Amino acid sequence: MRGHGGMPLRPMGDAAELRSRGLDRTVARRAWGLARPYRRRLLGFVGLIVLAAAVSAAPPLLIREIIDGAIPDEDRQQLVWLFVGLVGVGLVVAVVSMAERWLSASIGEELILDLRTMLYRHVHTMPIAFFTRTQTGSLITRLNNDVIGAQRALTGTLGGIVDNLIGVTITLIVMFTLEWRVTLIAVSLLPLFIVPARVVGRRLQALSREGMGLNAEMNTVMTERFHVAGALLVKLFGRIDREVETFHDKAERVAAIGVKQAMTGRALFASLGLVGALATALVYLVGGWLVIGDAADIQIGTVVALGLYVTQLYGPLAQLSNARVDLMTALVSFERVFEVVDLPRPIEDAPDAVELTHPVGRVTFDHVWFRFPAASGSHLVSLEGPTAEHGDDASDWILRDIDLDIAPGAMVALVGRSGAGKSTLSSLVPRLHDVTEGAVLIDGHDVRDLTLASVADAVGVVSQDPHLFHDSIAVNLRYARPDASDADLVRVARAARIHDTIAALPDGYDTIVGERGYRLSGGEKQRLSIARVLLKDPAIVVLDEATAHLDTESERLVQAALKETLHGRTSLVIAHRLSTVVDADQIVVLDAGRIAERGTHTELLAAGGLYAELARTQLVGVG
Repeated sequence: MRGHGGMPLRPMGDAAELRSRGLDRTVARRAWGLARPYRRRLLGFVGLIVLAAAVSAAPPLLIREIIDGAIPDEDRQQLVWLFVGLVGVGLVVAVVSMAERWLSASIGEELILDLRTMLYRHVHTMPIAFFTRTQTGSLITRLNNDVIGAQRALTGTLGGIVDNLIGVTITLIVMFTLEWRVTLIAVSLLPLFIVPARVVGRRLQALSREGMGLNAEMNTVMTERFHVAGALLVKLFGRIDREVETFHDKAERVAAIGVKQAMTGRALFASLGLVGALATALVYLVGGWLVIGDAADIQIGTVVALGLYVTQLYGPLAQLSNARVDLMTALVSFERVFEVVDLPRPIEDAPDAVELTHPVGRVTFDHVWFRFPAASGSHLVSLEGPTAEHGDDASDWILRDIDLDIAPGAMVALVGRSGAGKSTLSSLVPRLHDVTEGAVLIDGHDVRDLTLASVADAVGVVSQDPHLFHDSIAVNLRYARPDASDADLVRVARAARIHDTIAALPDGYDTIVGERGYRLSGGEKQRLSIARVLLKDPAIVVLDEATAHLDTESERLVQAALKETLHGRTSLVIAHRLSTVVDADQIVVLDAGRIAERGTHTELLAAGGLYAELARTQLVGVG
């Protein structure tokens, strides 16, 4: 008997609600489509289930022959052969079960691999807006629990239904063949067996869903607090006791629901065992009564065989009584997987997209208007958490009629008040967003007509808070170019003014930087990200406030590294430092999404407009 109570589910109604739902044939067809590569093995899996069920029906018949034949006839040779038969059946069942398990595991694990890879690839093609709205823990749950649940639906639930159906069919046929009257009496108790199975089973399903929800809450607390930034916040505010209390409350609820599940499961097991014992006792009572009454067509061995068959009949029958609910429940995981896979990808290669080869770095904003589109197209409510706001309206205009041409090798600085649209404008170049109206062009090609991979190769970005993976410095650098040699790493590190710092570390380039690079200072992370961009060797560089929060010494080193990075490349720089702005070939001042002013540092200061005010009040001096 296979149990599926541990399968991850999304919160939904009880079993009655599941029964009221029709079988979603679209989900079922898609699930079966994913199993296409494994259909031969699935057929073999079902064949082994049939074989195991048929062979498992033999032992009671052999025992019947021992009691009714070999022992009364004092036939030792027959007794030995029946003994060999019982051992042989056991060996066959063992071998078949091993083969069945291998097929089940191989199909299941390969399906998990396919589903996880498919989900992982699809998630990485989603726009940045998707990640800003999505809870990371919920997304990881889809990649883990729901994928495993989908696998269990195929090899667990479906296999269990087939196994139970075949087992019940064979057992009933043999029982009716042996003695139809005793079989009818045994089957008449079936309602007493099914009722507790269905009632308590629904309770177990509800408790299972509640338990998974509580576990998810507890895991979310751990994920957020065990992150470096979360742990630092807890320590800075001295909230350790409060955090422990909060975690204890959630863990206590998980423990309480676990006790309820255990006791409810035990109650179900006990009630089913009681009814099964009653059925077995009735078989022996009625069968024995018939034997004592000298019934010519029933013998002691037959009664014993019927008693054995009853013990292997009621379990599968109880499982089949909830087969529809089990199937509906199992398909929920597939639904949750498909929910993510079906999310539209607003930014992807056009069917006729071309490669950008040998980019020279001309960037043109041709009357660009931009606003964030309605969220309904690129988000999933169930991934955003219970307190998320689900407005589907597009934002106000972020950028308004931006017309700007940047010559190859030129440096353009973007300045403006917070919220003026600087970061949004720069994000259009690597195509993190698509324009609402107008066009962004690289070397005269609309970025929407170019492949995403070639645009990514042509554009390098150094952000204010560069991200580093929890891996070695060398691995983080080679993320830009996996085939880079050790000499290449040293070359770019020297250019980024970070080599001496790396060389002084005990493990050098093999030093693990920690989650998000927390083992390095802000300036060191920034210079490492600059080295990574240098290794990429792009024609266009976007600097998003790369020196905004650095101390004077770090800024000096980063500025020196940036000069190396920007040499000979087109650069779009969001600047908070006058030292960066002064060197720009052109300064573009944004105000409420429009270009308010443009010119050189000297020209704009002389004009006495918004730039002069920003230079006086917001732009930070060289120090």
